[in-house]
Amino acid sequence: MEHLKKICQNKARISSSNCCNTIQSRTAQPTDTTTVSCPVFSYSTMTSLARGKLIAVIGDEDTCVGFLLGGIGELNRARQPNFLVVDKNVSVQEIENTFKSFVSRDDVAIILINQHIAEMIRYAIDDHVKSIPAVLEIPSKEHPYDPSKDSILFRAKGMFSTDDFR
Repeated sequence: MEHLKKICQNKARISSSNCCNTIQSRTAQPTDTTTVSCPVFSYSTMTSLARGKLIAVIGDEDTCVGFLLGGIGELNRARQPNFLVVDKNVSVQEIENTFKSFVSRDDVAIILINQHIAEMIRYAIDDHVKSIPAVLEIPSKEHPYDPSKDSILFRAKGMFSTDDFR
């Protein structure tokens, strides 16, 4: 608690404003909260919300293994993984259902999908218009990235005019 006060006071000295108006602390409860509020620095944690959002992956075996080795593999409370390994035995319907389940999950912030797999469910990806979870099409080992096939990139380019880049 003291280190939060010091950080807040240092920020206040830099901005020469009044700081550390509110400090509350409760301990040893599963819903513990610590709040420090000041004009310059706001810090709030809740131990029950300590986990961040997930990255979900729909890809070939090499892509999924790479991301899993990078540490993104998770199971939610319903024991559903945040990845789908697509091989020749996986149907387009299963890919679409997995994509829709990732889009509807509150714990997923980014969905990475191999571009050649995204082509199989382009209609579902184009129907997703929310910014979170963000859908990013990535290349695979055997299929290089083709910007002309990326509908999300096309949508992003449409948000700007050529005058924005001069």
